[in-house]
Amino acid sequence: MPKNKEIILLNISGQDRAGVTASLTGILAQYDINILDIGQAVIHEDLGLGILFEVPEKSESSPILKDLLFKAYEMGINVKFTPIPQEKYEEWVHHQGKDRHIVTLLARKLKSVHLAKVSAIIASQQLNIDYITRLSGRTPLDDFNQNTRSVVEFSVRGTPTDYVKMKKEFTDLASELGIDIAFQEDNIFRRNRRMVCFDMDSTLIQTEVIDQLAYCAGVGEEVSAITESAMRGEIDFKESFIKRISLLKGLDESVMKDIAEKLPITEGAERLFKTLKQYGYKTAILSGGFTYFGNYLKNKLGIDYVFANELEIKDNKLTGKHLNEIVDGNRKAELLKLLAFKEDIHLEQVIAVGDGANDLPMLQLAGLGIAFHAKPKVKESAKNSISNIGLDALLYLLGFRDREIKG
Repeated sequence: MPKNKEIILLNISGQDRAGVTASLTGILAQYDINILDIGQAVIHEDLGLGILFEVPEKSESSPILKDLLFKAYEMGINVKFTPIPQEKYEEWVHHQGKDRHIVTLLARKLKSVHLAKVSAIIASQQLNIDYITRLSGRTPLDDFNQNTRSVVEFSVRGTPTDYVKMKKEFTDLASELGIDIAFQEDNIFRRNRRMVCFDMDSTLIQTEVIDQLAYCAGVGEEVSAITESAMRGEIDFKESFIKRISLLKGLDESVMKDIAEKLPITEGAERLFKTLKQYGYKTAILSGGFTYFGNYLKNKLGIDYVFANELEIKDNKLTGKHLNEIVDGNRKAELLKLLAFKEDIHLEQVIAVGDGANDLPMLQLAGLGIAFHAKPKVKESAKNSISNIGLDALLYLLGFRDREIKG
C-alpha cells in the first residue's frame, strides 16, 4: 500500500524585512522540497507568508522543520507548522476549477462596517474569498477631503447561488452606506479591456448642455422637463430631442462657445483619460448631445472618437433643426459595435459608461457596462454602477492601483 505523502503548511509572521523569503526557501531548497502553494502579504510592515510544501519520500520532516525554526529564531520572526492530510489537499486541488469573480469595494473612506457587510453578502452566496487587495494609496489620518478614495478588491471563488438577489443586496447596501460595489467575472477579458465608450452629458460633464442652451434661449424650464422625462425613459429619445432643439431656434452660435469653455468636467475625468491614454486604451464619446461640445472635450481630454448630434446653423443662428441621423440609444449600441469592429476588439473587451435610459443599449452590449451617477432605472438594468466617487473609479474596476495611475 503506497505511503501517504507528508504535506506541511508553513506560516511565517513578523516584521517585514529584505531576505526573509530568500532565507526560508533557501533551506527548503537544500532538501529539494516541492512547493504546492505560496502566498505573501504585508500590512503596515507586518509580514504574513504561507508556504505549502511536500516532504520528499526520501526525507524526514524533522530536520527540515528544525532548520526552519533555527533560521526563524535567528531572524526574529514567528513560524507555525500545520500538517495537512493528503485527502484534504486533494479535495482542495479538486476545487480549483471553480469560477472566479472580482468584487471591488469603493468608498471615500473605508470603514469596518463596509467590509463586514460586503463580506457577509459574499459568504451568503457560498463564495470563498481567496484574497483581499488594497488598490488605493495609503490613507493619511488627517488629510481626508471630498476627493479621497479607499478601494479594496476581493478575489472570490465559486458561483453565486442567486445572482439577482446578490446584485440587489449589493445595490441596496451601496445606497445605504454611500459606497460603490462592483461584481465582475474574473476572466481573460476582464484583464484585457481595450476600449471605453462614454456618454457625455451628466457623465463626462456635470451638466446637460441642451438645458444650458435652453436657458440662454429663454426656454429653460420647458426643455429641462422634457430632458428629465427622456432620461427616465418616459418618452422616446428621438421625439424628445426634436421637441427640445426646435425650442432653440434663433439662438446665437456664440453662446455655444461660451458654454463649451465653462463645461464642468466630472471629478476624476482628467486622471482617467491620462491613464487610459498612457496604457493604450481607445476612447470614444457616444452621445445624444451635440458634436460641438463633444469635439471640445475630444481636444481637451485626448479622446479618439466623437459621435453625437449636429445642430443646423445658418447665418450664425441655430435653426431649431439637426443634421444627419439622431444618435439615440440604439444608435449608440450600433456605433459601439462598429468601433469595436474597426479596432478589431472583442465586445467583451469594451467598457460603456453612461447615466441615462438612452445609454442602456450600449451598457448591456459592452463586456462591462457601468451606470455612472445614474437614474434608478438605469442602475437596476446595468451590470454595475458607480454613484459615490469620481469617474476615475473605472480604473479600479480594471484592476489599476494608485501607483499605476497618472495624475
